Amino acid sequence: MSTHPLLKVEISQLSISERIQLAEDLWDSILDRQDEVQLSPLQQQELDRRLNRHRQDPTAGSSWETVKQRLGSSQ
Repeated sequence: MSTHPLLKVEISQLSISERIQLAEDLWDSILDRQDEVQLSPLQQQELDRRLNRHRQDPTAGSSWETVKQRLGSSQ
């Protein structure tokens, strides 16, 4: 996948927090059209594995809010 050179330069000029927000916005735009996303069998298997692991111990790991706070405080 190639990136338009202008876009790459503009992204490199963003702060880390702005890049994180951009990634979140991009992900949200994908979720809005998730019915168009095709997963390979291996990807589906990995997602199922992670979901099962979460169901076994929902307290393991960190919430997205906690991760965002950690990332924000490391800048």
